[in-house]
This record gives sequence, structure tokens and C-alpha cells, in this order.
Amino acid sequence: MTAERRKTVLVLGSYAPSLLNFRGPMIREMVGRGHRVLALAPDFDAVTQAGVSELGAEPVHMPMDRGGVSPLGDLSLLCRLVRIFRQRRPDVVFAYTMKPVCWGGLAARLAGVPVFAAMVTGLGYGFARPTGALHAAVARALRFLLRRALAEAKVVFLQNRDDRADLEAAGVLQRDANVVMVAGSGIDLDRFPQRPVPDAPQFLMIARLLGAKGVREYAAASLRLMKQDPSVGCDLVGWIDASADAVSEAEADAWVAEGLGWHGFQEDVRPFLERTSVYVLPSYREGTPRSVLEAMATGRAVITTDAPGCRETVEDGENGFLVPVADAEALYRAMVRYVEDPALRESHGQRGRELAETRFDVRRVNQAVLDALGL
Repeated sequence: MTAERRKTVLVLGSYAPSLLNFRGPMIREMVGRGHRVLALAPDFDAVTQAGVSELGAEPVHMPMDRGGVSPLGDLSLLCRLVRIFRQRRPDVVFAYTMKPVCWGGLAARLAGVPVFAAMVTGLGYGFARPTGALHAAVARALRFLLRRALAEAKVVFLQNRDDRADLEAAGVLQRDANVVMVAGSGIDLDRFPQRPVPDAPQFLMIARLLGAKGVREYAAASLRLMKQDPSVGCDLVGWIDASADAVSEAEADAWVAEGLGWHGFQEDVRPFLERTSVYVLPSYREGTPRSVLEAMATGRAVITTDAPGCRETVEDGENGFLVPVADAEALYRAMVRYVEDPALRESHGQRGRELAETRFDVRRVNQAVLDALGL
């Protein structure tokens, strides 16, 4: 690459480990093409900082309250972003997840960044059914900010067609916007190789312990199944979030007391995927669920919901089953099918790996992103 074509790309996320786990292959590819990459996020530790540096990028710690809705806190975030953008003078800002997209787009405009690109990885709180007056007010504010940010974007990357339809219907995304559909964040097939399916019926869910992730439905179905068949094991990997939608620690402890295996936050989920035979994510809505792609790459059958984003990953009856949202009974029945038919666990897991290779390979996703950005 000639010096004239070399660009400074600033990748903006809401959680430093995701720069490695989700964006690592893309950052490596950008660096390999000769670009200078700055990786901005909160929550850097020594390991994450070293990992980003090994990719060839420059880690930049930036405080951010990922789930907070404080106007003063968000205004402070906007000011920090504008200052960093003016100091670092990036040619391209690539932001992903809601808060970086909203405030990154406004900051890019104020700082005069030539190209701003947004990847919407899920609509979340701003498009969920309001649970009260405060939720409704916050949702209106988020939609307003997102509309302003996406209006600044040269390209908007979306992960499922339901999100596009909802964004357009709400007037948040203009119908003539430059939209590129991508298969989620993709999955690194080398980091998540296919593994043999264990003989025992073992279920797993990986998620923040939020109601909207379907964790209560999973707990109810799992506890019922384990009570009826002691040979079945059910694990839960995830942490209690600060969100108002979070499960309480007391509730999670009660599940554990009844037999559910809760393992908290795990930096590396691969050992848990390897020892499971069926992966479960009964979420109410996603962009494209990363954990499902990891399970598919590992060669695991999947049960998820017939909901935006989730339904993109499962061909019902081929690599898993789709169940209705918030339906613990339907989830239980799907889990029973896998307990009663070990061959189904094998065949659905194999088909999942094939779909991971042909549809969700991170190299395909990265190629689409970099081509759209002219990198």
C-alpha cells in the first residue's frame, strides 16, 4: 500500500474485550492492508491492551458508562470523543453497539471526521416495549440520537432485515441510506473449531442475566427437565448486569440451589461449548447473536427464538429449533426432543457447522465491511 492510500481508522466500541473477541480479525485485516488502527473502548486491562497491541493496533482507553442514561455523563462522553477525534485526526471512524454509534456519529460530525460508519448490532432498549414512563422517555431520546448519528454515516451496517424495517418505520433510518447487510459480526472458524458432540444431554446458555435474553425461560425449562431426568445437565454462563431488566442475584442463587449450573462471566467460553451438546438462547431480540454463531461453529445444535436476529441463525428442523418468544413450555418441549434423540444432536450440530462455514465466516463479513469503507 502506498503512503497516499494509508488511512487512520478509529474503531470505537463499548467494551474493550469485544475489540479482541468480535473485531479482532477485522482489525488484523485492516493493519495487514497497511492502515493505522486506533482501538477505543472502556474497560481495558493489561491482557486486553496487550492483545490489541499484538493485532498491530493502538489501544486507547476511554471511560464510558455502557448502560447509563445520565445526560451529564453522556455529554461528557461526547466531549471526550470530540477531543480524541480532533487530536487523532482519523480518516474513518467505525463504531459498533448503540452508545458508540449514537455519540460517535455526533462527535465525528463535530470533529470534522471525513467518514463515519455505524454497525448496529441490535436495537435493544430503545425499541423494546416500554415498561414505564421512564423507559418510554429514554427510548424516545435514544431514537432521536440514533437518527442523528445514522444521518452522518457514509454506510450503515445492519445484521438482519427486521432491524432495517423497524428503523425505517420509526423514521430513524432514511430509506435511501447506504445500508450494507452483513451476517452479524461473523465467526472465526479457526478460533472455534468443530468439536465432537458429547454423548450426554448437556445444555448451555451464554448471556447477560437479563429478562430480555430469556434467561428466566431457560431456567424454568432447565429445572423442570433436570428434575424429570437426572442424566440431563444445564449450564448458564453470564453475569448480572446493572440494567433495570437484570435478574437479581437472589433469583440466580435460587436456580443454583435447584441444580442449575451458573458459572458467572467467562473470558473464554470454548471449554463450555465443547462439553455441551445443545446450545440455547431464548432471547427476545438480537442483531445476530454472537454466542449462537460460536455454538454453530463448534458443531452444536441450537434452540433459539423465532425473533429478529435469532431466526437468522437457525433453519428450523435443520440445525436447530425455533420457539416462540417468552414461552418456557415450548422451550422445554424442544429440549426434550434433543434428550430423546441423540442422533438429532449430531445431525443438527453438523448442519450448524456447515452454515457457519458458508454463511457466517468472519472473513466474508470483514471483506464486505472493508469493501464498503474503501479500505
